[in-house]
Formats: sequence, C-alpha cells, structure tokens
Amino acid sequence: MSDKQTRIAIVADDRCKPKRCKQECKKYCPVVRMGKLCIEVTPKDKTAFISEELCIGCGICVKKCPFDAIQIINLPKDLEKQTVHRYGPNTFRLHRLPTPRPSQVLGLVGTNGIGKSSALKILAGKLKPNLGRFENVPDWQEILAFFRGSELQNYFTKILEDDLKAIIKPQYVDHIPKAVKGSVESILERKGERGNVEQIIQELDLNVVRDRDIAVLSGGELQRFALAVVMVQNADVYMIDEPSSYLDVKQRLTAAQCVRELVNVGEKTYVIVVEHDLAVLDYLSDFICCLYGTPGAYGVVTM
Repeated sequence: MSDKQTRIAIVADDRCKPKRCKQECKKYCPVVRMGKLCIEVTPKDKTAFISEELCIGCGICVKKCPFDAIQIINLPKDLEKQTVHRYGPNTFRLHRLPTPRPSQVLGLVGTNGIGKSSALKILAGKLKPNLGRFENVPDWQEILAFFRGSELQNYFTKILEDDLKAIIKPQYVDHIPKAVKGSVESILERKGERGNVEQIIQELDLNVVRDRDIAVLSGGELQRFALAVVMVQNADVYMIDEPSSYLDVKQRLTAAQCVRELVNVGEKTYVIVVEHDLAVLDYLSDFICCLYGTPGAYGVVTM
C-alpha cells in the first residue's frame, strides 16, 4: 500500500545546516544503510537532498534532524498528476489552479504559505508553471495541453498572446514606501488611466492625505492608497491580495464595494481577490476557491 502513495520531502533552506550537525538524517536513514542514495548531504552542502522516489516514509530523518528542517508528507496518488508548479527539489508544491471567470469576482482563501501568492503569480503571467518538472521545464505548448478542456487553456492562451494586462495589489503594503516615492495625489495622477482619480480619492477616504508623502502614511492609509493605484488603471485582470488588512469595519466594506465595481471596467474583466476575512470575502466574491494542505510544503486548490 505504501508503494502506491505519493510522498513529498520538504527540506527548509533556512533551517537545514549541515555544517552544524552530524548529518543525522543520512546517518540513521534505513534506505541509506541498505546502500541506496536516499539522502545526500555532506558538511560542505548548503542543504540536504532527499530522494522522494527512494524514500519509504519511515520518518526517522524527521525525528533525528536537530533543527526540525525536514517534513515527509504522504499525498493522495491522484494529486501527482495535478501538480502545477514546484520551485525545486524538496520545496513547496502547488496542485491545481483556481479558474477565474470573466466579469466575476473569484475569491481565494487559505492559510499563509499554502500557495495563494504562487497561484496569483502564475495567473498574472509572472511565473511560468513547470508542472512539477523544475529540472526539465515544459514549453508552453505542453502546458496548454495540460489545461486542455478547461477555461484555463483559453486564459493562458490570452496571456501568451499579450491580450491580458494584469495588475497586482501587493499583500505587504508596508513595503510600498521602499519602492515608491512621491505624494499620494501625484502618484495617482501619474498612474491614472480611467479618468476617475478624484472619485477614487473620495470613495477611499484619501482626501485628507492626498498631499502627504508615501513615506509618512500609516498602515491603513497605505492599504487604501494601494487599492486606489489599482483602481485608477485599466487592466484585463485585477488581482487584489488581502485588501482588508489594516482597515476598520467601515473601510473594509467600502474597499469591498470598490473591488466589486472593477468587474465593470471592461466586457470581460477578471477580478481575483485573496482574503482572510471570510465575511468580506463572502460579500465581494461571486465564487470562492479554498486552498488546503501543509503550509510551506504543499497546497491544493479546490475544484
């Protein structure tokens, strides 16, 4: 029965320290003791490598690692054929993708480290899905064949033809002052393409801070500014990552109303929202995809 299971082995780069341990994972591995290279590591390596094909799932390396750097997880066999992306050996694996629909708001919910940001990057065309083959990355023709018969095939075809312009509202708005300089109004005027700068300033209650420099804005003001920058631009795909953080109840409701209005920008506008506040997500979404799994190890998108 164990042979039919799909296993993933996760080695945390920031925890695995071969120079500071005695390579207990390799020393006590029963497969290595049988003469097979299930775990490869030396004091000179940055991290250990664990072969998922040879691993028997005993869990000894997990218990013996002094830095708690290893996870061995058994997955359902059918998920193996639904792998959309993996960053490298013994790293996070994403299974399936949410399917956006034109003129509707897609909501994504899931714990941190479960693959929501990775899914957004793929749907924005900023990350090419490798179908789990990080060493032999497939070409786009093979990727499109993987999604054949689904709405994602048409979606990625438009991405390839540069028919879709995507804009992402970042999750960590406190990083914005490091990347953007200037006053609130000057930046919105520079980014404005829809002729609605003044309307958005009023709706998101930015009138008081319109002349302030980005560097002195509070968390809530940065959040509303980030939303405003997205809403004054023309795009085919709007991706909003956690629009309600730093906002009070009234501001969250206003932000949700503004996000819902984005579906009216064009005839076939896609809107994707990542949110932890279930009440807000239920209010602004037409349909919702949940992501489950083990944070930092694997994530699965519900159908």
